[in-house]
Amino acid sequence: MGGMAVSGRKKSGTGVTAARRPEVRLPPLAPYDGDGLEPDGDYDGVRFDGVDLTDASGRGARFMDCALDGCALDRAELARARFIDAVLTGVRGVGTNLAEASLRDVEVVDARLGGVQLHGAVLERVVVRGGKIDYLNLREARLKDVVFEGCVLAEPDFGGAHLVRVEFRDCVLKRADFSGARMDSVDLRAVAELDIARGVDRLAGAVISPVQLMELAPAFAAQIGVRVEA
Repeated sequence: MGGMAVSGRKKSGTGVTAARRPEVRLPPLAPYDGDGLEPDGDYDGVRFDGVDLTDASGRGARFMDCALDGCALDRAELARARFIDAVLTGVRGVGTNLAEASLRDVEVVDARLGGVQLHGAVLERVVVRGGKIDYLNLREARLKDVVFEGCVLAEPDFGGAHLVRVEFRDCVLKRADFSGARMDSVDLRAVAELDIARGVDRLAGAVISPVQLMELAPAFAAQIGVRVEA
């Protein structure tokens, strides 16, 4: 399994470096009164309250000091968008495209999403709390100081991603794919349900609990070609 890196500032009791959480303090926000989004648009200090952004085209847009509350994001085109100091609460939708987007100091709360495209994205100081995300595509993404907390991730794809100081707390990971992933101080000990479909050999740099080790033992054995028989 390999060891985990322990360099950094804040550490847990076992030495694994803890993730830095975002501290988002939004200023007074102006309500959004537009229609849809604009490619490369600039949204600063705006509250999107229940706005229907289905099929909206905001490729390359910048959202700074913004709140999205209860917005529909079905098939929204947000590739290469930038979210900085933003809070997304109760957003929902299928097929949201956030490929190569940048999320820095962002909170995502109680989201209900499916088929979200975040491949090649950069996430730094991000918390995903509550809610359920199906088929989350984070292939080749870079995650640094990211916390998944109390959420359900069904068939998330971390293939080829680089995870640094990432924590999974009280969340469910179903059929997770870590193929080709690189990990540094990834904390899986507090996962409520850990189900790894592929990439168990890529857990070097992660920390797991003794119980999880026993549950994953057959997968580890299969990975190195050991046959276990009574």
